[in-house]
Amino acid sequence: MVAPVFGIKTFIVLEKKVLTVWNKYWLEDQNGAILGFCKQKLFKLKEDIRIYTDESESQELFRIKQEQIMDVWGNFAVIDSATNVKLGYVKRNIISAFVKDTWELYTTSNIMVGKIEEKSTGHALARKYLPGGALIPEQMHLMMDGQVLADINQDFKIIGDIWTMNCHMMPPNFDRRVLLACMLLMGMIERKHK
Repeated sequence: MVAPVFGIKTFIVLEKKVLTVWNKYWLEDQNGAILGFCKQKLFKLKEDIRIYTDESESQELFRIKQEQIMDVWGNFAVIDSATNVKLGYVKRNIISAFVKDTWELYTTSNIMVGKIEEKSTGHALARKYLPGGALIPEQMHLMMDGQVLADINQDFKIIGDIWTMNCHMMPPNFDRRVLLACMLLMGMIERKHK
């Protein structure tokens, strides 16, 4: 079952704010209303990211759990917090380290259903290998069944991080929490490698 707060949203903003002790992220709608909040704990052998309704952390919506220790290529399970049921998996493709950032979305049966990748190989190579290239914002899209169903773009910022996702073409039965988990992991993990 899709969490109601995310099931109806077609435009979501992920913002990492600066000057905080932890890496803190807010999920917002296009009007700035908070849909979710999480913080990334430092020095973890396995990522265990909890997404809450707000900064009070009183109600957990879903979580992202890395299944292997210290393996950035491993599976990240997306789990509904209320039922403890896995919703799907997100995996960072090995090509991310060398060419362009690529993430894969899987069902709970380990069947790949989509791929998020950078739109331009040229921009990706410039970001990775040119001096100051990390300042080039990423522009990505989600492909499912050969069609682009969502755009995920990073805004230009020297400090902090803002990503926007337009997913108005997503199938209604696809749980957007899997897509949001991928968006969070891109913000957290890809930043470490730059």
